[in-house]
Amino acid sequence: MNDFVAPPIDWAAVSPVLVVLAAGVLGVLLEAFLPARARRGTQVTLALAALGGSLVAVALLWPRVADGAVSVVGGSYLLTPFGLGVQAVVAICAILGVLVVADRTSTGQDAFAPSAAAVPGTSYEDATRRAGLQQTEIYPLLLFSTGGMLLFPATDDLMVMFVALEVLSLPLYVLCATARRRRLLSQEAAFKYFLLGAFASALFIFGVALVYGFSGSVRLQEVVAVLAEPSVSPLGTMPALVVVGLLLVLTGLLFKIGAAPFHTWTPDVYQGAPTPVTGFMAACTKAAAVGALVRVLFTLANGFDPALRHDVEVALWSVAILTMLVGTVAGAVQTDVKRLLGYSSIAHAGFLLVGVVGFGERGSAAVLFYLLAYGLATIGAFAVVTLVRERTVTAGERPGDGPVPDDGVVLGEATRLAQWAGLGRRAPWLVAAFSLFLLSMAGIPLTAGFLAKFGVFSAAVDAGAWPLALLGVLASAVSVFFYVRVIVLTVLTPPADADDGAATPAGTEVSGAGGTARTDVAPSGTGGPGGTATEAPARAAATRTVVTVVGSRGPAAVAIALCAAGVLLLGLFPAGMLDLAQQAAQFRP
Repeated sequence: MNDFVAPPIDWAAVSPVLVVLAAGVLGVLLEAFLPARARRGTQVTLALAALGGSLVAVALLWPRVADGAVSVVGGSYLLTPFGLGVQAVVAICAILGVLVVADRTSTGQDAFAPSAAAVPGTSYEDATRRAGLQQTEIYPLLLFSTGGMLLFPATDDLMVMFVALEVLSLPLYVLCATARRRRLLSQEAAFKYFLLGAFASALFIFGVALVYGFSGSVRLQEVVAVLAEPSVSPLGTMPALVVVGLLLVLTGLLFKIGAAPFHTWTPDVYQGAPTPVTGFMAACTKAAAVGALVRVLFTLANGFDPALRHDVEVALWSVAILTMLVGTVAGAVQTDVKRLLGYSSIAHAGFLLVGVVGFGERGSAAVLFYLLAYGLATIGAFAVVTLVRERTVTAGERPGDGPVPDDGVVLGEATRLAQWAGLGRRAPWLVAAFSLFLLSMAGIPLTAGFLAKFGVFSAAVDAGAWPLALLGVLASAVSVFFYVRVIVLTVLTPPADADDGAATPAGTEVSGAGGTARTDVAPSGTGGPGGTATEAPARAAATRTVVTVVGSRGPAAVAIALCAAGVLLLGLFPAGMLDLAQQAAQFRP
């Protein structure tokens, strides 16, 4: 006789996650049944509607947690103010990230290869490009990843947390390998991310096994009960077991955050992945992982004795100091804008850890505000990078002084910092927005970043970790150097002379608009209409590479505008958001 009784499930409580995952499944079905011409528009609409619905569901659930947490299936899903706050940040950043992903240049090209499985440089890849194939499967993948991110900080069960970790990670491994340009670099980034992510996941699940051996449970509240009363578990008198297990679990979470010494994947993956995916991953993954880290640490802290608490604090201090040091020192010497933003992400992971070390309510509120401020600035910055491209021009053609139409012979993003020299003279509004995002990351007053950093450093001081806060302030001051360096380069540095009409043979080093660039002819199928292989030698002898701001069809521009408005509003009128963060920074087991 089957005695199994299905547990009652409060479907409304899980609606923020359910809406997104259901939309991802629907998106897969639409890929199979919709005609090719209708897929892209339908998938973009579905993705934005699902993410907007998730954000609305979070808002509707907010009054329910005012009187206490809502536990679903015995804590496998735990609705708390902090969990809802993290879900709101993830949903907002995901909406902005999808807008950047959905953007196309004026010739209809997006950032993704027509066939991600094609070997770079083969005739099959050229054929798919000429056929105009589009990778609309990226939108269901983004939804599945976002669903995992929404679940990640909203569970009290370490096994469910591991499942959420894999659900958010696996689509990102695939998305990192789908870049239209620099395919080999993209595939290398995906392989590195997958390989190191697999090791991090293995360490996480091994840590869960040790925690289970100590407490006989993978539920955080039950682990806390064993920490408070060790005699209730056969191995409860072995605190070293839970210490090692907790450190391994934290290793898996710190890998996703990009904290040192688990940071080595960050600059390579940020540089190689499609830039819209990089922005989505940098903002959303960090928010979800930090939310899960705070939930694990702050919940288990209720059962820490002084010795165990000291051991965990020493580990956090060490990781925070090393992360800030690596992010600021390595970021100061970068010559690629995407790698610079990658090391900036590492430094910000260190600043977030500074707010976590005190295990206090003020720290969790500061972390929530920081995640939103950082997410807006990061997505906006990477959206700007997607519009600054290398472009081939013929001998005698002048690049022009402003944004020019995309003539189809557009290569990858112009990510070398030297190429950005004088860009402010050709695209002043774009550079103004980029400068605003960099100033927010630097923590300059009147931006959201200033209040975010002030919040986490103040929380550390309140917790007695003033030396760590002081180191954070010093690291933040150093990081100002490489942010301001980029602003000076784009605004005050004159561009290199790129207006001479001399033809330059392909494959030679030339001084393009703002720096040295290698001239390469676009592959067959990426050039202008009528380009053939027989014309390649003639074109090669008369083309060179310059830097231009490509025309956008709107979504990226909307995302940049919304991010810039958010950074300014949070910096000038932060009271409302700070109050919401304070309300959300509560843990009610």
